[in-house]
Amino acid sequence: MQLKTIRQSLFVGVSILSVAAIGCTQQRNFETVAPTPAAASPTNSVSDVAQATPSPTTEAPTRQPDVVYVPTPVPVVNEMLRLANVQANDVVYDLGSGDGRIVIAAAQKVGARGIGIDISPERIREANENAKKAGVTDRVQFRQEDLFQTDFSEATVVTLYLLPELNVKLRPKLLSLKPGTRIVSHEFDMGDWKPEQVVKVDGRTVYYWVVPETPPANLKK
Repeated sequence: MQLKTIRQSLFVGVSILSVAAIGCTQQRNFETVAPTPAAASPTNSVSDVAQATPSPTTEAPTRQPDVVYVPTPVPVVNEMLRLANVQANDVVYDLGSGDGRIVIAAAQKVGARGIGIDISPERIREANENAKKAGVTDRVQFRQEDLFQTDFSEATVVTLYLLPELNVKLRPKLLSLKPGTRIVSHEFDMGDWKPEQVVKVDGRTVYYWVVPETPPANLKK
């Protein structure tokens, strides 16, 4: 009698353990084979939105910048504006505007309107921040554009800090501006287009030209 009872107890115990083991195995298999997709979905959605939504003010540059960014020292900025005799009614275009210091200074000092052109989104963001700090956002704007594709025909003053070959490449476009438009370049000249003035500031050179009524044909090539 006791032996029969023991056998029945053992049978019941083994059955219970088998059922429990099957239940655990099924649960683990469910968790492994069918993970909840919610963990991956939000990450993908945020990434997709970030890639599809461009910055409101900047975008990826269409090509690499032509020059390495080096800011123009403040004394040189001041001399460039003085040499061009920038006034409140002027429209100053800075081609390769960097952190925006030239057009910001023109707006601060005399109330001129300024437009900075730069291909780098980082520089455009920095320039906009500097304009806000200076309180001149009503007088200046910054455009992320290729300076060789930019329309700056409204300029009365153009400032540059590029390279000699880039200045020469821009020369036909500069000579097509309104007669009397003033051009100021930090450090580099315009090849055969001889400047009207050359000034030294703290070891730096500033070149100054005025667009003539009738530019020589050889300079427009």
